[in-house]
Amino acid sequence: MKKQQDHWEKVYRSKPSETVSWFQEHATRSLAMIRSIGATSDTQIIDVGGGASTLVDDLLTSGYIHISVLDLSESALEVVRARLGPLNQNITWMAGDIRTVDLPALTYDVWHDRAVFHF
Repeated sequence: MKKQQDHWEKVYRSKPSETVSWFQEHATRSLAMIRSIGATSDTQIIDVGGGASTLVDDLLTSGYIHISVLDLSESALEVVRARLGPLNQNITWMAGDIRTVDLPALTYDVWHDRAVFHF
């Protein structure tokens, strides 16, 4: 895990998040899928491998209030916290590996990941 974590820390420390090949200005498709299942503002959502994704921004803008973001890279999460400013206090942030992190049981209604297991 340390090797993977070091890799992603380096990526998010050395490149602006909007310059990486997987950057999306808005996570339109993901947001549409979350909406299509009938998610309400009270739905518990986790974005696994969220990195510096703008999905959390779009979820907040859409009125969702129970959002968690998990990523291996603390640097990636810091990018998003800085981008959101004071709104970041409404998010549960977790730095860790999804394979070993201790998530609360029966907490999430929606699990989103855009390619975390791909990497």
